[in-house]
Amino acid sequence: MAGVFSSKMAAPLALLVVFVACVSYAEAAAGGWLPAKATWYGSPNGAGPDDNGGACGFKNANKYPYMSMTSCGNQPLFKDGAGCGSCYQIRCLNSSHPACSGKANRIIITDMNYYPVAKYHFDLSGTAFGAMAKPGLNDKLRHAGIIDMEFRRVPCNYKGLNVTFHVEIGSNPNYFAVLVEYAGKDGAVVQTDIMESNKGEGTPTGVWTPMKRSWGAVWRMDSDRPLQAPFSLRIRSDSGKTLVANKVIPANWKPMTKYSSNVQFPA
Repeated sequence: MAGVFSSKMAAPLALLVVFVACVSYAEAAAGGWLPAKATWYGSPNGAGPDDNGGACGFKNANKYPYMSMTSCGNQPLFKDGAGCGSCYQIRCLNSSHPACSGKANRIIITDMNYYPVAKYHFDLSGTAFGAMAKPGLNDKLRHAGIIDMEFRRVPCNYKGLNVTFHVEIGSNPNYFAVLVEYAGKDGAVVQTDIMESNKGEGTPTGVWTPMKRSWGAVWRMDSDRPLQAPFSLRIRSDSGKTLVANKVIPANWKPMTKYSSNVQFPA
């Protein structure tokens, strides 16, 4: 009987294997859940780094909109800084650890994972890691060390916030560096361009100049002459969408100052 069963079912089983493989690939391409490993760092209820920052350069990761739901990502997630600000849903299943709730939570990539233990490795804040647990079992899950989890890319939602530009320390008339924060929906900014203004007039020149990624979500412009503000800034997300913040940096800009725009990627 075993031989008869095998011969009759071989072709259907082969087709089934192909079908399952195709479905799995389609789910992954369409934002389906993918396997990963998770660890955590920092304090149990913190945002990761002691200074509430990270390799992306974002500030105050313990406050809104990050709310300590942050993570380091290894290279396929951090992408040399191009993944900074990306949002993901994460979950761990009860089959991974008895304290796992299976509930999905949204986290934001704010830091770099330098020592990955898997193809996709989220080194989560203590807060984000504990959020995957069943009620009251946060510490039990954190004591697990490395766990299996699942993740998928989702839109960011920075309700009430527009894209913001923080002029970085060291910026001067010949060197301008800016941190791009709160880029909603896609989250990740893959290019930033700058437009100067005509000297003495304050009107935009109409010429966009590409900025270089300095590190993380910080972009810089080096010049052999004084740059002419006000500056307009154009950003492009990793889905190809662009936004223009006209004259968002005023003529009297100062380092270590945050300038909010009036633009945001649509939800």
